[in-house]
Amino acid sequence: MMENNFLFDSEGLSEEALKRKHKLENDPSCRTDHMKYMDDQEQIKSDILEKVMAEFDSYDYSAYTVLDVSRALQKNTIGVEEFKALLSPAAEPFLEQMAEKARIETRKHFGNTVYLFTPLYIANYCENYCVYCGFNCYNHIRRMKLSMEQIEHEMKVIADSGMEEILILTGESKIMSDVKYIGEACKLARKYFRMVGVEIYPVNVEDYKYLHECGVDYVTVFQETYDNVKYETLHLAGHKRVWPYRFEAQERALMGGMRGIAGSALLGLSDFRKDALATGLHMYYLQRKYPHAEISLSCPRLRPIVNNDKINHMDVGERQLCQVLCAYRLFLPFAGITVSSRETKSFRDGIVKIAATKISAGVSTGIGDHESKYTGKENTEEGDEQFEIADTRSFDTMYKDMSAEGLQPVLNDYLYV
Repeated sequence: MMENNFLFDSEGLSEEALKRKHKLENDPSCRTDHMKYMDDQEQIKSDILEKVMAEFDSYDYSAYTVLDVSRALQKNTIGVEEFKALLSPAAEPFLEQMAEKARIETRKHFGNTVYLFTPLYIANYCENYCVYCGFNCYNHIRRMKLSMEQIEHEMKVIADSGMEEILILTGESKIMSDVKYIGEACKLARKYFRMVGVEIYPVNVEDYKYLHECGVDYVTVFQETYDNVKYETLHLAGHKRVWPYRFEAQERALMGGMRGIAGSALLGLSDFRKDALATGLHMYYLQRKYPHAEISLSCPRLRPIVNNDKINHMDVGERQLCQVLCAYRLFLPFAGITVSSRETKSFRDGIVKIAATKISAGVSTGIGDHESKYTGKENTEEGDEQFEIADTRSFDTMYKDMSAEGLQPVLNDYLYV
């Protein structure tokens, strides 16, 4: 996939790019094999993918009954079969019981704490064509890549607000945001923050090792959907098109020395119940194979993006999302669960009392706009956002709101010696 700058002219998509886009959308034969690794993509020997997909393919949630759900809720330890029952439609009438049981489990392992962090997008160039994403290479948006001076300025603005954990994100462009560029940004982050995470394109073990040496604590990768047939129709070009390489990203990160990993499907791209099952099992098998690792789950739902108001997605309501999160908590009681600003204030305020342990605050999904959003100072050099957020509360407001709800906001709980 060519660099974004060459796809557009002053009118929008160049004629050559328009033809390429149309062909990718309408002629599957011109797309590369989404199950075949590219030459620069490392293959690891792991049985986790096979285990997860065997359960994914055989999962018939319509086969579970209210009796199955009732039995699952009576057990002290939730296994794979119970997890499947709790994700099924038969569990919907039991949502209050699930929530209460999840609340008890959360308090047992995490107390009344809720962790706060903020994301920082440092570039929005992308070489992938993912039809649902605002950063995709065929979307005509304001592209921007922050310099190290700009990155440090953004970080200082965020740190001055009181935040101690940051998640660094980029568009998926190895040309515009190579690993060294990301690593230098992470070194800067260590000057201002106690915890540094990255949510970037998947890389090889040695690259994760390098990023860990630059100060990265954990890696987040969204599989988007575990349905590899649906995945092929959504990711039409670029390195992200390779489904198994993305699946194995978290394991490569742990092999590279990362302390923690997080993962999720983007709920709404495909059958959310099967995607939720695969997400939970993916993290479950990683935890069993790497017991020292900190495992976290996210639960993003599709949000509106720039220049695309006709995304054909499968709606996931708040009750269904709550069901998924409660099932996650009961199946993986020690795992962190993050609920992002994609969700509303009311939902996030409620779910942190039940199952979630971590939420974002002072969020922007644009490039270079933290100062304007935090201080009101105008900045003409900003890049467009990846998607619209629903909860726009500042860090200070979020901290006060969580405290008022009887929760203990935590900014960092690590001591480095």
